[in-house]
Amino acid sequence: MIKVGLFGIGLDTYWPQFEGLLERLEGYQQQIADKMEGFGAEVINVGLVDAPQVARDKAEILKKEDIDILFLYVSTYALSSTVLPVVQKLKCPTIILNIQPVAAIDYESFNKLGDRGVMTGEWLAHCQACSVPELANVFNRSGIDYEFVTGYLDESAVWDDIQDWIDAANVAKVMANNRLGVLGHYYCGMLDVYSDLTKQSAAFGTHIEILEMCEVKKYRDAVTDADVEEKIKEFQSTFQVIDACEQSELVRAAKTSIALDKLVENHNLGSMAYYYEGETANEYENIVTSVIAGNTLLTGKNVPVAGEYEVKNAQAMKIMDAFGVGGSFSEFYAMDFNDDIVMLGHDGPAHFAIAEGNVQLVPLPVYHGKPGKGLSIQMTVKHGPVTLLSVVEGKDDVFLLVAEGESVEGPVLHIGNTNSRYRFSIGARAFMNEWSKQGPSHHCAIGVGHIANKIEKLGSLLNLRVVRIC
Repeated sequence: MIKVGLFGIGLDTYWPQFEGLLERLEGYQQQIADKMEGFGAEVINVGLVDAPQVARDKAEILKKEDIDILFLYVSTYALSSTVLPVVQKLKCPTIILNIQPVAAIDYESFNKLGDRGVMTGEWLAHCQACSVPELANVFNRSGIDYEFVTGYLDESAVWDDIQDWIDAANVAKVMANNRLGVLGHYYCGMLDVYSDLTKQSAAFGTHIEILEMCEVKKYRDAVTDADVEEKIKEFQSTFQVIDACEQSELVRAAKTSIALDKLVENHNLGSMAYYYEGETANEYENIVTSVIAGNTLLTGKNVPVAGEYEVKNAQAMKIMDAFGVGGSFSEFYAMDFNDDIVMLGHDGPAHFAIAEGNVQLVPLPVYHGKPGKGLSIQMTVKHGPVTLLSVVEGKDDVFLLVAEGESVEGPVLHIGNTNSRYRFSIGARAFMNEWSKQGPSHHCAIGVGHIANKIEKLGSLLNLRVVRIC
């Protein structure tokens, strides 16, 4: 659970002048804190800051709490000198909440109050916008990054925005604490897939653990018949195991799946990228040609696994998984100009939790472009809204490439791979051109739902550029 810091701002001069104003504003702030807790955050609400010394005291409390993100609630006009010390002390992502109590003042009732002092107090309870330019000016001149949420208390768009920020902060924390395992080596010649592991660690905070095939073999050699029987039962309860799957192949895949589980547990992995080739019929080939079922199980259990040693896409898959939307390993399969769709899919591990209908475990007589044969996953991503994400290593920076589309019904290829049909608002032709022009690798992660807004916020929190195609 992430820790959210919340402080309100006001002006101590007002409290003796306008009876009940302070308590009213504190009540609004408590509403915000309660709502945030409903979004799954631990909220450290330090109340209203209304003077420079109070700012320093509250900043000290928030600093000790080691918060992940700071929300600054503008309750009424406040001097920027009472705000700057808090944000300077904390040095964490800051979101300014410019949230009025209501959509608009009831002008008729307001003007009937008669007493101009009472009227002024009522206005001050609604003048959140007054401080916003002042804060922005001071933060800009101080080199402090910030974002706004603007609206009113009962507005759903406001709470959607705040929840997106909290969700994005949670994903940023997941990525910073993630341990990504890399097993084997790159697919030779895929220059787009090659990654700078240091840049990945710098961009996301990810720890990258170098793994060895001999460790997987050690665990696999120790598997018992009882272990295999239990794992095959898991295959049968998770997948539709078609009759053509040979028992020997199920046993082979089960042994490897158990070994992969032990590898993940031993290194406390949250994601993994893998690929391996060696001399024909070597012992490790027996492992790598039987990993798909096990890696699919891991992917659906919040340990996303990317094939072809695609570290960048393992990162993208982890981001999508942390947002709770899946994140299936994909590449571009074909275009259908008659239906104006793009088909994406991949051999290897899939995210079974976001499948449309059954997830089939099927035999493949050949792994195209790879050694050996064995069992594979055949599925389609759930029909409806989807988001595509690619972590891109460009010439100068690591950035996030995102697009929203729809997974649509229609014919797919029954070739023992995942593949689905996707439609985009800008059309298939423009999508392919614009997406490709950003220079991602040929892989991407696909999740269900439209979450580009959340990914843009994640980029802001991580100080990564986000390019949105549609």
